[in-house]
Amino acid sequence: MAGIGPISQDWEPVVIRKKAPNAAAKKDEKAVNAARRSGAEIETLKKSNAGTNKAASSSTSLNTRKLDDETENLAHDRVPTELKKAIMQARTEKKLTQSQLAQLINEKPQIIQEYESGKAIPNQQIITKLERALGTKLRGKK
Repeated sequence: MAGIGPISQDWEPVVIRKKAPNAAAKKDEKAVNAARRSGAEIETLKKSNAGTNKAASSSTSLNTRKLDDETENLAHDRVPTELKKAIMQARTEKKLTQSQLAQLINEKPQIIQEYESGKAIPNQQIITKLERALGTKLRGKK
């Protein structure tokens, strides 16, 4: 191995620098304890209502109370008595059963039953179909 001289290295030393801690890291428990040990100054702030849910609960109760006051009536509109009687009378005059009438207007028999018992929520389209099938005016003045 003649002719090989000493190997020279022209590498530069690599320096690894740590970034300065961000705000979250400064608040970290380990970072605070390390700062205490080194004698650094530590600032502590007490936030108002910290750890309590006082602000949220009071505003929530006000909102729910306001909603309750605004919406006292929690029931849906039902079929008025006059409409129930008019449907039953017109159906019996035509000598139709509830299921036959339902078939005429392409609805389930249960719909007719609910309208005649007053349990249904009024639907203008169904009332229009009933008026056509029964040949009578069910809404407004006769």
